[in-house]
Formats: sequence, structure tokens, C-alpha cells
Amino acid sequence: MPEHVIITKGTCFALFAYDVGLSINLTDAERRIIAGTERGRLRHKTRAPQYFEYRPAPLRLVQEGSVFDVSQYQSSPTVEAMVYDFGAVTITYRFPIDGPFDRLLDLSESLYEHEQLLVDSRTRVEQLLQVLSPAVERPSIAQEVEDYIIFSIESHMPATPSLWTSNETDLAHILRAERVPFSEQEVTDAVSCRISFGQEDAAIIDWHSAVLFGKEMDDVRAVLEFANVELLEMRILDEQLDRALDQGYEALSRKPRLLSLPGSHEKDMTHIAQLQVDSALIFERVTNTLKLLGDQYLARVYRLVSQRFHLEAWDASILRKLQTLESIYGKMSDRAGTRRMEVLEWIIIILITLSIALPFLPIGVGH
Repeated sequence: MPEHVIITKGTCFALFAYDVGLSINLTDAERRIIAGTERGRLRHKTRAPQYFEYRPAPLRLVQEGSVFDVSQYQSSPTVEAMVYDFGAVTITYRFPIDGPFDRLLDLSESLYEHEQLLVDSRTRVEQLLQVLSPAVERPSIAQEVEDYIIFSIESHMPATPSLWTSNETDLAHILRAERVPFSEQEVTDAVSCRISFGQEDAAIIDWHSAVLFGKEMDDVRAVLEFANVELLEMRILDEQLDRALDQGYEALSRKPRLLSLPGSHEKDMTHIAQLQVDSALIFERVTNTLKLLGDQYLARVYRLVSQRFHLEAWDASILRKLQTLESIYGKMSDRAGTRRMEVLEWIIIILITLSIALPFLPIGVGH
């Protein structure tokens, strides 16, 4: 990127996504928050028809916050929180950016797993959960956090069209927060997920951050934000299913006791069934929250970010583990059924034996 390129207007968005529970009743949550809330619908433009929206719409909260100095930039004094019905919360910090374009690499490096922002965002989520706890099913903040950086550049000098093609190497370093000289293959991979709607806008998407060029890019940013939340939920759900599979294997491999009573396996079966239902519900809520079928451009943006985040691979892994869990539950059910049949057979044998033996017993002769 030429050194004389100056950003005249732009914003850096630092996102931190958390999982806070199984689900959130947004109507109840909205009643519990006094002020500063509004439904977080996507802003409708010519490329976004009216039926392109969240279902249900998350809550958008604006809070007063501390000012953080990161690299040569300062954050805005307000912090935005988005509350989703499937139990996720995103905390967003805004950094107005201007000046030389190459300074963005310093900011990108500094924001990578930034300790102060991580601590502050988790504290805000904890405080928010204290207020919303009655509206949250099984409230608990997961240890995992998914952070993402979005650089939105609205204008720059000189106003050269297609600035993002001038030097892809600098963009690759900003996207991946790395100063190490990249190979051609690494540069190509970093900037490969690029999409434009018009001649004066572009979105370059990578796994650590994205750079948006153009005005009114809120819709694209909203899709990126949701994809980051979806990635977090997929990671957590995948780990939950791993634990559920381990528990299922343990219960299935446990040798039955010789004198175990009927129904002794019901506790394990109920636990596995509950895990299976919870995982399936979370998966469906996350994958069906954002409707993009009515907008081709934003659907393409979502496909690109899904490709970069490997969301399809996460989906396939989760579905496969859900099927395995279903198979384990089926085997446990079959084993419990077999055990019940064995108990019934022994009861029948004992009753037949007693009916044969009773006439020959002294008590039988007396009667």
C-alpha cells in the first residue's frame, strides 16, 4: 500500500462473543433492561429486502464504557452489546481510525487477544447476566470466547478506486496481524475471500479480521458478527458433544450388575437423551436465526465467511456426533430392553417352579 494513502474516515470494531446459557427469552430480557435497547435488525438498503432479518431479532444494548488506548488509537466511550436468543452475547468496542493506512498493522497486532479488552468484556457479560439471569435458561458463562476484528474504511486520500488491489501483501499482514514476510501462497490465501457489490466497495474476509472498504457496510458487518457468534456456538456445542459421547461410551461399556434392578439404566439413558435434545435445539436455533435467502449479495458474503471459518466442517462434525449419540442411546435402550426381558423370564421361571413345587411342600399338603 503506498505510504501516502491516508484514511480520512473509518472505524475498527473489536468483537468478543460469549456463551451465557442454553437460551434467552428476549421478551423477558427486554423488560428487565430499563433503557438503551432496541431490536437489532439489519439496516435495509437496496440490496437487502424487507424480509431479510434476524428471527428472532436480538437485543441491542448501548452502555457507557471506559476509554482504552490501543496502539495509537482510542476506543469510543460507549460499548455495544448484542443478546441472541440462543444464549450468546457479543460485546463490541469501536475505535475511530484515521491517518496512514500502514498504521492499521500496529492496531491489528495490538488487538490480537488483547488482555484488557478480554477482561473488560467478560466483566460486562457477567454484569449483564446478573440482570438477565431470570430470563436465561441454565445461566453460565463459558470459558471460551471468540474475538474478531473488523476494519471499516469509509473514505481515504487519494480517493483511488479499487485501493484494495494496490498491494495485497499489506492487506494480508493486517488481516493476519503478522509482520513476518509472507510467501505468495500465504498472501493469496489471506485475501482470497474477497467480494464486492459495486466498484467502490469491497470486503476482504479472513479468520482473524476483515477489512471493509466503502460506505454503508453495516449489513456486511452484521453478517460477519453473526458468523463469529455462530463459530463460538459451534465450538462449544462440539465440545459438549465430545463430553456427551465420552459419557455415553462409559455408560455403554459399563458391565451390568448381576442383581441390578429394572430401571437401573434409566438415569444414564435420560441423561444421554437430555444432552441429545439440548444439542439439537442449540444447533437448530443457531443455524436458523439469520435468514439470508432473500438477498443474493449478503448470502454470498455469508458463504464466504462460512468458508473462511470452516462452518460447514463444524456443521458436519456436529451432525455426525449427534448421529453417533443417537446410536449410543439406541444401543442403551436395546440393552435396557433386553435386561428387562431377562428379568421377566426369570420371574416367569420362578413362578412356574413355585407352582410345581407348592403341592409337594408341607404347607401345600396341609391345605
